[in-house]
Formats: sequence, C-alpha cells, structure tokens
Amino acid sequence: MQNLLKPSDYAKRLGISRQAVYAKIKKGILKSKEIDGKLYVVVEESKKRETKKAPTRNTQVQSKESEALLAAKEETIAVLKQTIADLKASNQQIASTLRSEIELLKEAFNEMRSLYAGRLEHKEETQEAIVPIEATTEEVEQENETAWLSFKRFVKNEPLDKEKRKALKKRFYDACLSGDNRFRLNKNGKLRIASNATFDDLLA
Repeated sequence: MQNLLKPSDYAKRLGISRQAVYAKIKKGILKSKEIDGKLYVVVEESKKRETKKAPTRNTQVQSKESEALLAAKEETIAVLKQTIADLKASNQQIASTLRSEIELLKEAFNEMRSLYAGRLEHKEETQEAIVPIEATTEEVEQENETAWLSFKRFVKNEPLDKEKRKALKKRFYDACLSGDNRFRLNKNGKLRIASNATFDDLLA
C-alpha cells in the first residue's frame, strides 16, 4: 500500500531538512508523484513502518547532543563567572595595596619635610647667632682704633720689585697662620695687616 506525503511532512518524520528530501528525490533515491502541480513523496507501507523508528532514534541523538551542548555551555558560563569573581577579588587586592603604598609615601614625605624644616630652622638660628659675633668683632676693632690694611696698600710706598713683594707676602701669610696677631684673614680669606704694628723682623 502506498502513502503520499508532502516533502515537509516526510522531512519531519525522518528528522531531516526539506532540502535533503528534494535532493533524494532528484537523485532518485525517493519515489515521488506530482498531483495537481504539487510534489508528493511516495511511501510504501513497509517503509513507513521502518521509518517510524528513525525519528525516535534521530530525536534521541539530537536530544543527547543538545544536552551535551547545554552542559558544555553551562560549564563555560560557570568558569566565566568564577573568572570574573577572581578578577574582582584581584582588583580589590590591588586597590588595597595601592592605598597602603600611597599612605606610606605620604608618611615618608611628611617625615622628610619635618627633617628639612628642622634643618632650615637650625641653619637660620646658627646664622643669627653668628651675626652678633661678627658685629662684636667689628666693634672691638673700632674701639681699639686698629686699622687693617690690605697687602697691596701696605707695600704701596715700599720700593720692592715683583719677586720681593711675592716673597714678603708669603712671609706675612706664614706669620698669620702661625698665630701672629699683627695679621688676620678676612671672611674672604684675604690677608689684612695691622697698620699700627712694626714689621722689622719680617722686612729684614
């Protein structure tokens, strides 16, 4: 006994696409019949019984494949969720570490600023303490009415050539360094000579 099925119905029964049915018809694998311009698949009764099992088998295979695919997708989603959670925890740890480092830098900066401020204050106090001493020295000099001359001014009227002047200047420097109070060095390190002293011992 023959049964006529639309290609779409036959495709659903076998679990295949309509294109596959049309391809089988074109290749002659399936018998077909055209009625009123419409194409039908000719199905024998015996084949119909055989094909009843095919949809069930194909459906089972598709169901297993779908379940496996769903399981794989769920596993992927779970891994991604865990990765996101790990990244969040890592970011929080990095942020916490950065905050700690910033606090340490602030403390170090404040300590350095305090140290420098203390050094500056100490320097200012030292400079202030030196000023009165220098002033006192000048006052003492003025009170003693001692005039200090430069070496150039001292030898201005002396009939000495260049070599003798150089040798005399060296003797004066050596005397100053040995503690002779007829000489002194100013703050620029230049030699100063007491105008009211005698230097016969060094001029000879």
